[in-house]
Amino acid sequence: FKHPFGTDKLGRDLLVRTMIGTRISLLIGIVSALIVLVIGSIYGAISGLVGGTTDNIMMRIVDILNALPTILMVIAIKMVIEEPLNTLINSNAFFKPLQVLGSGIIAIFIVYGLLYWVGAARIVRGQVLQLKEMEYVNAAVALGANKKRLIMKHLLPNCVGQLIVTTMLQIPSAIFTEAFLSFLGIGVSMPMASLGSLCSDGLNGIISYPYREFFPAIVISVIILAFNLFGDGLRDALDPRLKK
Repeated sequence: FKHPFGTDKLGRDLLVRTMIGTRISLLIGIVSALIVLVIGSIYGAISGLVGGTTDNIMMRIVDILNALPTILMVIAIKMVIEEPLNTLINSNAFFKPLQVLGSGIIAIFIVYGLLYWVGAARIVRGQVLQLKEMEYVNAAVALGANKKRLIMKHLLPNCVGQLIVTTMLQIPSAIFTEAFLSFLGIGVSMPMASLGSLCSDGLNGIISYPYREFFPAIVISVIILAFNLFGDGLRDALDPRLKK
């Protein structure tokens, strides 16, 4: 009973390591979703508000990013930036605090900031195209409000419902991506543990010690299912068109 989940190959308590891995995976999922939220909402709001040629150019960039093989790009970008990032963190005193997270986690944040914001940008752009024709926006323009004020005070606050739902559904995607990368050995840097790296460790002895694979995999599944259900519930609660 001292080790409910058993121990790993080095005798470390698997329950404790699963709890630590869950903490790391949740951190990556939440921070990555917030990065996607900030970049996507600002990009989409500017594209929808300005319109015209600027909107066409910005949306073509989104189309190009959507056409890329995402997983391959994630792996390629992470492999390219992780080593220079590790050198920068270890050699520059200004970035020393980032050693707590490690270059692997920082690289995942950068990858999400580069690739995964396009969905949020499309959603916000669609909302802004509708909202900018409303009377209160026209009144704000007539009173001399600039584009920054229109976006921050009048447009984005009215997209909160869609943004919350998008963010909540982005969290399980980020957790799954991190788990996939860590399972391949290119995710969270050792000695940190994530649920993906725990699954990778458990795979080596899956015939003799299947519990090493079973428990981290179950935790990943439960987390992803919980966030997906929570996101669906928020969508039903915040979308008036789904209310009876």
